Amino acid sequence: MKDTLTSVILSIKPIYAQAIIAGTKKVEFRKKIFKREVEKIFIYSSMPKKKMIGYFTILDVIEDTPINLWNEFKEVGGISERDFFEYYKNAEKGFSIKIDEVVKFEKEIEPDDFIEEFCAPQSYIYIEETTTNWGFKKLGL
Repeated sequence: MKDTLTSVILSIKPIYAQAIIAGTKKVEFRKKIFKREVEKIFIYSSMPKKKMIGYFTILDVIEDTPINLWNEFKEVGGISERDFFEYYKNAEKGFSIKIDEVVKFEKEIEPDDFIEEFCAPQSYIYIEETTTNWGFKKLGL
């Protein structure tokens, strides 16, 4: 058994990050998916906010064509049809991460406070749970 659990930080536009926290967005769409098994996804609300606002656990990951993902998840995807297909333009496949439990941080977190030399990921970055536990303890969370 592993001593640490793998998590990722996902860069998510603020409008979608807030929808996840509010519970209205039940899936996160991605063009690429993790190569490792992931326990938690930390939500990095990208520009202009640039803060960690919470995390969620994964219920399931579905791989399919963009049209099939849209047809299955359009009601819970929290994105317009136009924006969805613009995002997947020229993509033959995509992924839908089904969101399970969502936890909102009481206080938004500066990523630099618990990850040295943090650089916002284009898509995602792996972090080990021991790193986040240390960082959260340091922040008093």
